[in-house]
Amino acid sequence: MLQRGCVVLYPCTQMKIAIQGELGAFSHEACRRNFPRAKVVPCAVSSEVFEALESGRVDAALIPIENTLAGPVVVHYDLLLEHDFYVNAEFRLRIEHQLLAVPGTKFGEIREVLSHPVALDQCRKFFAKNKKVRSVSFYDTAGAARHVMEEGKHEQAAIASRVAGEVYGAEVLQSNLEDDAQNFTRFVLVERRARANKDANKVSVAVGLPNKPGMLFKALSVFALREIDLTKIESRPVRGRPWEYAFFLDFMQTDKKAAENALRHLEEIAQFVKVLGRYRSAE
Repeated sequence: MLQRGCVVLYPCTQMKIAIQGELGAFSHEACRRNFPRAKVVPCAVSSEVFEALESGRVDAALIPIENTLAGPVVVHYDLLLEHDFYVNAEFRLRIEHQLLAVPGTKFGEIREVLSHPVALDQCRKFFAKNKKVRSVSFYDTAGAARHVMEEGKHEQAAIASRVAGEVYGAEVLQSNLEDDAQNFTRFVLVERRARANKDANKVSVAVGLPNKPGMLFKALSVFALREIDLTKIESRPVRGRPWEYAFFLDFMQTDKKAAENALRHLEEIAQFVKVLGRYRSAE
């Protein structure tokens, strides 16, 4: 299904796609799997990803929006509300953590393992089993792999993706260190303009509600009354307006007329309704 999404919406031209993180990050892996001919533009922080898209330096951005274990990537919700961009596709990536080291390193030599705090937290059983190995927080999984290779120390290793090992020439000492095999990250493709997609069956919106009793109940009722499947709800504080919140909703659009009626009904009671994207749900 992922490749079909690439073929239908995006002829295999060499798009420039921004990601947050170093080359070899899981965002890079997701991009490579779904857009194998794209030129990947790594950015240090999420705001730089959106700036690159705003300026036209890239054609699109591929950003993680939530992980099945770690939860939402809240900074990306905030940036989607702040910018007038559109979500045109979504993809899911199985997260597989590899233990990477300088080629020739033996496992018994390793004394510390570097990685992003979220990745380290997802590999607790590995550290519980190997008490002589110390976990060290690093800003990025792929950055940790690059650092280990640059240092060239056999007592250091990194937890990162297999792609990071390929990019930086590291050796995979152990595979699938993650505690839970049901570890997936949902990525969304963001562009400056909405693309017409006749196969779109999912809608993402941001909603601002007055701070009055029962408003969230009323907002959710517009979907329940029409038997629309609401698949995600997330709240985020609104900047500059203390104790006010925006709600991010995902729902399935099996009946387009019912979905449009629900949005019109929602606009009647909400302070604002911003459609973030209409796209095909990932399988």
